[in-house]
Amino acid sequence: MAKTFKIALALVGLTVGAGFASGQEVIQYFLSFGYWGILGAAVAGTAIAVFSAWVYQLGSYYLADNHSVVFRSVSRPWLAKYMDITTMFTLFCIGFVMVAGAGANMEQQFGFPTWVGSAIMVVLLVLSGFLDVDKLTSVISFITPLLIICLLGAFVITLMNIPDDFGYINEIAQTNPHASGTFDNWLITALNYATLVMIMDTSMMLVFAGSHMNPAQTGKGGLLGGVMFAVLLMILVFILFCNMEDVMDADLPLLMVFDNMHPSVGVFVSIVIYLMIYNTAVGLFYALGRRLSNDKPGKFRPYYFAVVAVGFALSFIGFADLVGWVYPVLGYLGLVLGIVMGVAWFRDRKDIQDETGRRERLAELASTQLDPEADDLTGEERNEVDELTSGSNVGGKDLWQSVQEEVAADMHADSSSDFDIKTVPALDPESDSYAGAPDTPGEDIHWQSYEEMYKTGEFPAVKPEDK
Repeated sequence: MAKTFKIALALVGLTVGAGFASGQEVIQYFLSFGYWGILGAAVAGTAIAVFSAWVYQLGSYYLADNHSVVFRSVSRPWLAKYMDITTMFTLFCIGFVMVAGAGANMEQQFGFPTWVGSAIMVVLLVLSGFLDVDKLTSVISFITPLLIICLLGAFVITLMNIPDDFGYINEIAQTNPHASGTFDNWLITALNYATLVMIMDTSMMLVFAGSHMNPAQTGKGGLLGGVMFAVLLMILVFILFCNMEDVMDADLPLLMVFDNMHPSVGVFVSIVIYLMIYNTAVGLFYALGRRLSNDKPGKFRPYYFAVVAVGFALSFIGFADLVGWVYPVLGYLGLVLGIVMGVAWFRDRKDIQDETGRRERLAELASTQLDPEADDLTGEERNEVDELTSGSNVGGKDLWQSVQEEVAADMHADSSSDFDIKTVPALDPESDSYAGAPDTPGEDIHWQSYEEMYKTGEFPAVKPEDK
């Protein structure tokens, strides 16, 4: 259960990003339809929760260390290429929307011209190109939980000050512009929002899930995380709906809610949102720079600086306008990805179930082998390992290595166990004798995330070239 909850929290941290924190997309996608938009938020949240469970199971099933591994496995080459390109396009688009959001944040809270907030963000992004981005983002990784706490606080305060006339609020909410290109239909708009979240997050969802050996457990974590996100979405919708009269003209409506509580609270939350914008933007642009320079690692910084510069130029269009037309386009692109992943899960669900049983049995055998107080595996049990791994979709020794690593990590973290991972150098990522470490770290877009998972106790060992 603890691991399932950990998986769920990772998903919440991924989906509750800077765009969610602004509240602008909630206004345009949901509350501009009034009461129907509230139902739309529930539909979108449900779709995201179900999709998250599918994607997490597929990521675990294929032991994904980057999205292309799964894309190639579940679709034809041309379709996999489409999903790869649209994923890169999404990274760029959301990146420059975040730069615009940084400008809107500074303007709304401090009265600075929008270009000032955007320029400061660009400077931070450029400096980040010279530094270890993993360390930078880990320093402010506490920002997402902090925002959630602020959101829950605003929810309680809103409950204590419920408006008297919801009919009037419903009327003024519908005067807000809808997200463009969604045919002014609340259901289409809600589904477009769901597919937008899908295309934004699928890549890292697959990588997170690929670090867990048990598809069933990982799928439950994805579903739980999706449900948690859906609940947070509904809370945000409720807060903004009840405060609609005060926030409807703001670029960052949620920030306006906190400003109306007390100016000092608004200043604090504006800093939180700005840091979230940075955290989101640096991850997006960094990943895009790595992907573009995949065949030429030495060109990373020129590519990175170029996409940041173009993003800065496009940010002058304006944050609210960008959300209104860029996000719907990405949502439609994500529709194809959502359908492909849904069909792949439905087609492979029996194989996933069989593979789950296979890996659970391998984990039991690995526990016996690694337990200092247990006897070594018998000849019959070793033959069983060979049979189980040969029947897997992943492959023989790589699967057995991965299972042993995850079991070793769990036993090492268990205070009641006498097992110490340092006594098994082949399973210790810090050891020179480590047998599962990638030969060429840094070559692929997700290697840094992949390596980070070794440090956090989740140890995927399968190398892309072996798949």
